[in-house]
Amino acid sequence: MSATAGQGGSGAGAAAGAHRGMSEHGSAHGGKGTETAPYERVFKGERLARLEWLFTKYPTKQACLLPALWLVQEARGWISEPAIGEVAEVLDLTPAYVKGVVTFYTMYHTHPVGRHFIQVCTTSPCNICGAEDVMKALLRETGCGDLGATSPDGRFTVIEVECLGACGFATPILVDDDFIEGVTPEKVSGILQRYQ
Repeated sequence: MSATAGQGGSGAGAAAGAHRGMSEHGSAHGGKGTETAPYERVFKGERLARLEWLFTKYPTKQACLLPALWLVQEARGWISEPAIGEVAEVLDLTPAYVKGVVTFYTMYHTHPVGRHFIQVCTTSPCNICGAEDVMKALLRETGCGDLGATSPDGRFTVIEVECLGACGFATPILVDDDFIEGVTPEKVSGILQRYQ
């Protein structure tokens, strides 16, 4: 499954509207950092109301698993072990089942990521059109240095993905939920300036 599966306009995540928009931390990914303080529940107040609304739209609580995970990631920027336990509890599932789903899909972060999560298509058509150079420029300009690493200022994490579905518009990148086509190394600096 592609790294962007489930981020489109249909399906569980879109029904909830959970993965779209800004979190209370100022980005779709939060950039919250590691869990050092006592765990604070995600499903309370407005998020609990959103989850309970989802229960009315799906045949079972288990069917709400993907949108529930989006709600956690929207709130925290990633899905920690305590969050997996909370999701399991509210959906009447086992933590092992929830973790299996979280680790199966590449769209869920199992560790902290930067405030802006950048995905670069490096599939063959994009590679032929310069994706490797775009990726190198992103790693250099963000300060990430390596794929999957977060920049020292906590702003960016860059990964490569297999196909963003825009082979005719190489090189495409996805910054949070913003799809950007025709990226070249020369355009990288200007693109990054949009994301503080």
